Amino acid sequence: MPEPLRPYAGFAIRMVAAAVWLTAGIAKLADLAHFKEQVTKYDLLPHAVVAPFAYGLPFLETGVGLYLLVGLFVPATAIVTSVLMVIFLIAQGQAWARGLRLDCGCFGSLAPQKASHVGLWTMLRDVALGIPGVVLIVAPARLWSLDARLFGLPDWWARTRSTA
Repeated sequence: MPEPLRPYAGFAIRMVAAAVWLTAGIAKLADLAHFKEQVTKYDLLPHAVVAPFAYGLPFLETGVGLYLLVGLFVPATAIVTSVLMVIFLIAQGQAWARGLRLDCGCFGSLAPQKASHVGLWTMLRDVALGIPGVVLIVAPARLWSLDARLFGLPDWWARTRSTA
């Protein structure tokens, strides 16, 4: 990729990650009761933890989406998104292994029921959706970001290769 385009590629990756997390969080916020039912069906968390988790996760997802959107604490936010994605994959994997037939809950009621049943497809989709977060850990994209504006942090994507 030509070097002048690299910062824009990084920005695009950050925006894709932001869109994924904002869509997931806002979709769940639109119907918290439905999402709580989905979390309950996983039968993974103690009963006392289901409601706080189900009501808190959409706010966390929306928050990390907003942080990525404005480019604030990009690497740390990307680590949070990657950890969440690993947790989601573990939850889906255990549900699939136990033969539970349930909606993954990934995008609230936005996803068609049949397309969002826990299984290989939803797990592969989550792996793909997690790739931008991993990329942003390694190569923080700070073009048009608060990180660059407030803290003067460099954009990894804009660095030029040193000629030694």
